[in-house]
Amino acid sequence: MRAISGIWRWRRNPLRRGTDLAEAWVGLLALLLILVVGPVIGSVTGGVAQDALQRSVREQQESRRLVTATVIRKLDRSPLDADPEAASGRDVRSRVVADWTAPDGTPHKGTVMAALQTPHRGDHFSLWTDVHGRIAARPLDSATATTHAVLAGTGAALLTAGLIEGGRRLAVWRMVRRRYARWDQAWDRAGPDWGRTGTGS
Repeated sequence: MRAISGIWRWRRNPLRRGTDLAEAWVGLLALLLILVVGPVIGSVTGGVAQDALQRSVREQQESRRLVTATVIRKLDRSPLDADPEAASGRDVRSRVVADWTAPDGTPHKGTVMAALQTPHRGDHFSLWTDVHGRIAARPLDSATATTHAVLAGTGAALLTAGLIEGGRRLAVWRMVRRRYARWDQAWDRAGPDWGRTGTGS
């Protein structure tokens, strides 16, 4: 808004310098680019990220299965007992030796993290694996993928706005430096005779 008011204010002002009008036009152009280009880049980036993430969601859901594992024995407590993928990050998980049957029918046995606070031999718990029974991370869900896509689009729009504003500030800074250089040249020309007008010297 300052750019628009600057253009209007300097439109017919007799004290207007060329750089004043140029600064106002640069500000108006930057504002229009932020309002038009920023949202376009943000929506394109968000759309591309959404497509890629939703494709990843589908692939993960097709390649990962939730199987039931059985506790054989509990292992000593580990400092990494909290599930980093849990909503709160504080869901207690225990290290256990367990066995499970893969979706392809092969038996497996190994050390895994169980969502059991006090596991006992024979307890059952759910475990994510790939189709061959290897331990896998929980698949990404569609809502989380959409959230990440929205954040990517918002970040791209803000980055675009920041770059445009940075370009505007750089342009104005160069105009001001040029103006000061011109003032210095004018002062160098007028300086030796400053104040001597009408003294007869």
